[in-house]
Amino acid sequence: MAEPTPVKSVSRRTVLKGIAGTAGLVSVPAIIAACSSPAATTAPSAAAPSEAASAAPSVAESVAPGSLTLGSNYSDAVPKGVLAGIVDTFTQQTGITVKVNTVDHGTFQDQISSYLQATPDDVFTWFSGFRMRFFAAQGLATDISDVWATVGGNYSDAFKVGSTGDDGKQYFIPIYNYPWAVFYRKSVFADKGYTPPTTLDEFKTLAAKMKSDGLIPMAFGDSDGWPAMGTFDILNLRQNGYDFHVGLMAGSEKWTDPKVKSVFEIFKDLLPFYQDGAAGRTWQDAAQALVQKKAGMYLLGMFVSQQFQEAGQAELDDLDFFPYPNFGTQYDAEKALDAPIDGFMISANSPSLQEDLDGAKAFMEYLAQPATQVTWVSQDKGNVAAAKDADTSGYTPLQKKAAELIGGAQRITQFLDRDTNPNFAGANGMQAFLLDFLKNPDQDLDAYLGKIQSFWDTL
Repeated sequence: MAEPTPVKSVSRRTVLKGIAGTAGLVSVPAIIAACSSPAATTAPSAAAPSEAASAAPSVAESVAPGSLTLGSNYSDAVPKGVLAGIVDTFTQQTGITVKVNTVDHGTFQDQISSYLQATPDDVFTWFSGFRMRFFAAQGLATDISDVWATVGGNYSDAFKVGSTGDDGKQYFIPIYNYPWAVFYRKSVFADKGYTPPTTLDEFKTLAAKMKSDGLIPMAFGDSDGWPAMGTFDILNLRQNGYDFHVGLMAGSEKWTDPKVKSVFEIFKDLLPFYQDGAAGRTWQDAAQALVQKKAGMYLLGMFVSQQFQEAGQAELDDLDFFPYPNFGTQYDAEKALDAPIDGFMISANSPSLQEDLDGAKAFMEYLAQPATQVTWVSQDKGNVAAAKDADTSGYTPLQKKAAELIGGAQRITQFLDRDTNPNFAGANGMQAFLLDFLKNPDQDLDAYLGKIQSFWDTL
């Protein structure tokens, strides 16, 4: 048997220069089709990164092409296909193969702690916020401050802060973020004469009108445990403000505080407008009520657009949103919202990375390039690129509006399960408590909140 031809090693600087492909982006139908095969080969080609980024000095002299594994929570068709194309392009340009191991999004989040403590993949998808810092502090993530020394110019200070651990080192590469807002179909609002509300009273009046018109006012699915957290977040931000909310997430405020009780009273007051049977419905199924014009509104992250994108361009073009209405409190001026930052980290316990991190770090540098992120968000249209110099000329109207909403917010949170202790947020914590509330909203709220605080105290 002939000896295999040696593969020339490539520098991480060469990795970045090599992404100067000029072929067009892969179509969304092709991406979704690629998801049906465990070895998707269709790959989009990224536009060339800026010359400044290409010429940035690299930390490592060379990378020996090999292989990486990537633990992914991108289990829905659109983002799963986009990631497949991203890693294939990286492989084409560097010779470094990336095996993607996809796990259902909810399961991935619930099992992340045990996953990282065992024998995790080399790189994994994750989020900015408390939980990123938590895992870094536990020694479960790899310091990539040297990568940030190369790519930091691509990001604003806010994104760097969101990628920094308690020790001042960087552990995370942001790729995009997206807002949580109230989504609706423009055609439904036009046909019914509805107007997006700006106050809580207007919101409830609109919901009541939708109900009398035979629509489900608010689509809702919480079988994965986390969607209800988004409702709690925005209600708490509107009622009690950003400082109280982040203090509650950190444990410096108490769940037994009357301020928290007021949030659940508002939540209870709104539940008659929510889709019944939420505990047994996924967010995707709830989104279909909006797609099919059975529901009038849906509070969710902009990834809800994936369901419209799969239904066709005309459906996606009909999607719009408005920020959650004000409550007439002193906190209205904050314009606060959840705008989670998604990205990638390198695990600390992957056996294959104990001696050589250069390939994984080259991949992180590639993900940090504005062109890579534009490739992503031009195909997964529910997000906006994190890189500050990303070309936004191809953004859809929805993406441009999302960028404006995020840019106008005076206070931004990541999301309840990202902003607090993962053991508190998980399936046995707030996920279970919120499901209990949804099933029995008439229960004694003082006793209910006492249970939540007692659970926090055990941690």
